[in-house]
Amino acid sequence: VQLVESGGGLVQPGGSLRLSCAASGFTFSNYVMRWYRQAPGQERELVASITSGGSSTYYADSVKGRFTISRDNAKNTGYLQMNSLKPEDTAVYYCYVMYIGTYYWGQGTQVTVSS
Repeated sequence: VQLVESGGGLVQPGGSLRLSCAASGFTFSNYVMRWYRQAPGQERELVASITSGGSSTYYADSVKGRFTISRDNAKNTGYLQMNSLKPEDTAVYYCYVMYIGTYYWGQGTQVTVSS
């Protein structure tokens, strides 16, 4: 079982990044997918969530209107499109999947928003 995030990096305020979460070793299409983030010295927080089929999404108030979560079950990959990035978005971003009590975490990808 693997969840591998990619797409993080350094971006200027107002810029964009697209994170990817590549899944393998399990039936990705059965799983709810979420993105969490954790900034230094802070607790991990839920950023966005999407149902297994992609029909329903949830966003934290802090990212609503700027971030978009999506998934391509045919490619076993989930995404987080992040626009209008702010310095306070700086964190390690983690992909998480869950299905009937079974869950997996990715290793995280660093996003730094700074001029």
